[in-house]
Amino acid sequence: MRKIKIITDSMTDLPAKLTDQYSIEVIPLTIIFGDQEYRDGFDLSNKAFYEKLKSSEVLPRTSQVTPADFNHTFTKWLDEDFDIICINASSKASGTYQSAVIAANDLNEDRISIVDTLSLSFGAGLSVLKAARMAGQGHQRETIVEALKNSSANMEHIFTVDTVEFLQKGGRINPGKALVANLLNIKPILTLRDGLVDPLDKVRGSKRVMDKMIELAQERGSDFTGKTIGISHADAPDKAEELYMKVKKDLNPSEILISEIGCTIGTHTGPGTLALFFESDTKSHQ
Repeated sequence: MRKIKIITDSMTDLPAKLTDQYSIEVIPLTIIFGDQEYRDGFDLSNKAFYEKLKSSEVLPRTSQVTPADFNHTFTKWLDEDFDIICINASSKASGTYQSAVIAANDLNEDRISIVDTLSLSFGAGLSVLKAARMAGQGHQRETIVEALKNSSANMEHIFTVDTVEFLQKGGRINPGKALVANLLNIKPILTLRDGLVDPLDKVRGSKRVMDKMIELAQERGSDFTGKTIGISHADAPDKAEELYMKVKKDLNPSEILISEIGCTIGTHTGPGTLALFFESDTKSHQ
């Protein structure tokens, strides 16, 4: 049986304890504040990043992983006689997936599989975790890749932002709609459709947001027996803990995992963002 190495990018927001436990290699995107560059999750802690983000008048820029970065990492593990599954966040949100494809094509090596999750943050991270667990159980690379295709098709994203300011700065929401949302204290609840952010619902005031997220999860996920639910937060651990308790009480999945939203995703959503992720049996809400 061939050894399998799971590789991903930093947009999947996997907690370090999981990447360490399953020996998952994370290749970072780059965050650019003015003339300063930081490797996402390596050179700048999430806490420090959000402090800089709050005080910065200009939105930082993000730079995708290069083909050369992937080439170097792929070569290292191929030389160690590993098969490779590289699992990336949505190709619609970043060119990182395409960089991985270019690197694999340049190496002309059939031991590499590249997977586009069409998911973001811990939604993509749950697919990476699934692959790592399957590899640890001895599944073949082809079997894992096929399972990931199903995960990509059925991964649900339900998230809210504390303010639409960062979505507006990043060009992901109309400035007029952003102004109205702020004036009326409207909290949008968003999802991902075909790899891109899309409105799902909205509520007035922050107190109702979590209950609405749970309600939407119940509508879109039905029975959570045997399921894993991921919770992600952007510098909002108290909110994440509150949502954890609601998920445990109202949805009662087999496993609840909490992750922090890293620098790349956080650049566009801002501090205070809160998200739920899970794999539905059939994603019927397109």
